[in-house]
Amino acid sequence: MDAMPQTAHCKRLTMKEEDYLEAILNVSREKGYAKTRDVADELGLSPPSVVEMFAKLDRKKLVVYRKYEGVTLTDTGRTIAEQIKYRHDVLVGFLRLISVPEDIATKDACFMEHELNAETIQKIKQFVEYVDISKSAQIEMKRFTESCK
Repeated sequence: MDAMPQTAHCKRLTMKEEDYLEAILNVSREKGYAKTRDVADELGLSPPSVVEMFAKLDRKKLVVYRKYEGVTLTDTGRTIAEQIKYRHDVLVGFLRLISVPEDIATKDACFMEHELNAETIQKIKQFVEYVDISKSAQIEMKRFTESCK
């Protein structure tokens, strides 16, 4: 994973807003577009809740929302969504490395991605990459995994 540059936003986003941006990015990558129903399914929410947030994100110029057509990320919205996705992926990789079950790793990463400092994320990424290339680290991680059983 390459380092994801940090971008300052004019206004601090809520965790919920960041989750929506990430979900829009995920759905768009999978389907090529993001409709209300798709994002609602991704987040486990009702379509009316999603429409309300789409309008809010549109007002913040993070998405372009067209009723009945769905939503697209603006350049700023895409940059933020990609940062969040990067953080999420790094954290899931780390949690899986230390034998956290996939479903728990995914849920925990969703919380952690909003709270950890960028430097902490970078150090976690470096640790995961080190383990990935170091034979001795892989042996130790295997021992760790076995000791967790």
